[in-house]
Amino acid sequence: MNYLSYHAIDVVNGQGTRCTLFVAGCEHHCRGCYNQKSWSCDAGHYFSPELEQKIIDDLNDSRIKRRGLSLSGGDPLHPKNLDSIEALVRRVREECPGKDIWMWTGYRLAELNAQQQTIVKMVDTLIDGKFEQDLADAKLVWRGSSNQVIYQQPLR
Repeated sequence: MNYLSYHAIDVVNGQGTRCTLFVAGCEHHCRGCYNQKSWSCDAGHYFSPELEQKIIDDLNDSRIKRRGLSLSGGDPLHPKNLDSIEALVRRVREECPGKDIWMWTGYRLAELNAQQQTIVKMVDTLIDGKFEQDLADAKLVWRGSSNQVIYQQPLR
């Protein structure tokens, strides 16, 4: 898996102070996407074991309290990202007690395959659906267009 950027301190992508990872790879290619450079799975940098460990360490750093991890992109649930995202989410669940996980995906909850569903079941907040430029609304919280749905655990 590749990623475009990692922010060890972020207050924009989810509630509270967070760590945020923007992954590479998106097959939705939404008209009006603000992050088109993330569409290619080869964009950005290799997601190394060292970066994965840094995310875990940052989440557990008591000097700067973080509420959790946000995963965006690109699309964390892109087929080429699933193994790495699943491993990261499992580690956060196991090694970062009390931290929540937020995820943005262009896929709809009802359309997810088995591995995507496994990952989503470990996520606290999911924002699903493609960005629809005709439904864009800057007043929406945590989403770009009104067709996108915010789900909180249990996801339903």
